[in-house]
Amino acid sequence: MYNLARPLLFAFDAESAHGLSLAALRLLPISSARRSPPELSVNFAGLHFPSPVGLAPGYDKNAEIFAKAYGIGFGFVEIGTVTPLPQAGNPRPRLFRLVEDRAVINRMGFNNEGMEAAASRIGAIARQHRVGPLGINIGANKDSEDRIADYEKAMARLAPLADYVTVNISSPNTPGLRALQDKSALDDLLLRVRAVAPDGPPLFLKVAPDLEPADIDDIAAVAIERGIDALIISNTTITRPPLQSSHATEAGGLSGAPLKSLAQQRLTDFRKATGGRIGLIGVGGIASAEDAYARIRAGASLVQLYSALVYEGPYLARRINKGLIELLRRDGFANISEAVGVDVD
Repeated sequence: MYNLARPLLFAFDAESAHGLSLAALRLLPISSARRSPPELSVNFAGLHFPSPVGLAPGYDKNAEIFAKAYGIGFGFVEIGTVTPLPQAGNPRPRLFRLVEDRAVINRMGFNNEGMEAAASRIGAIARQHRVGPLGINIGANKDSEDRIADYEKAMARLAPLADYVTVNISSPNTPGLRALQDKSALDDLLLRVRAVAPDGPPLFLKVAPDLEPADIDDIAAVAIERGIDALIISNTTITRPPLQSSHATEAGGLSGAPLKSLAQQRLTDFRKATGGRIGLIGVGGIASAEDAYARIRAGASLVQLYSALVYEGPYLARRINKGLIELLRRDGFANISEAVGVDVD
């Protein structure tokens, strides 16, 4: 069905097509009660994940369709990025398909309806309709005078509704945000955010792929010191490998197939830097079961995807789950967790 619908969606600009896809999911009668095979179940950060394949933030920014996402094959969903106050984001156009490269460039700028709108929608869905964990990705408003205070506000409001919270300091589209990856700033941020809800849900940290070796070591050390439950590796890149699309020179973060090798390398780097002492989630360029499996073998306990849905359609997660089972059986693993890190440890 997606192969038939894709030409119609691609007739619209990328952001309009994204809005249409959300509207379609809201209307379709998709049950959230899907069971994944036991081989794919993962216990991670004190949570149970029925499948290691998750929907990355950016798709469901405002908690509009997260309950439906479980029904199309995702084992967990992360909404956002959510900021304390609503904000419009950067001017349009700000989302571009690079069809020849199977990639996306975005400079959205944390456009979202704010934490109160997200909280209202999440609260309206009973927890029993979550067949997998719900993560909430939080960020700072662009014009905030105290960005760390923004993270504290979002944590205080949204932590009671989340199965885990992700602190996003890795978007390239909010000026100065990535400076929070500096060792001292990061230590202060994580200390203050954790203090807001010391007995709250697991706390994850999402980092950029555009890091030097010293940055990786510093982030790993601070994350371990502050008791972060997982690192999400990685967000979009501001680098530009060779690209074919006419949109290649657009400003913003690049995701999709061209990010795959860089994201895979950064995952390996963090696995080595942390020595397996902190859980890892792999993101970036994952479009097949083989891509997901490579990330798992490199140290990721879970994976997330978003950009590949543009090209592969909404049921990609189901196909990846099926392919992962075949790969596990081929290699003699009884459960996905047995394969984590086997290529780097």
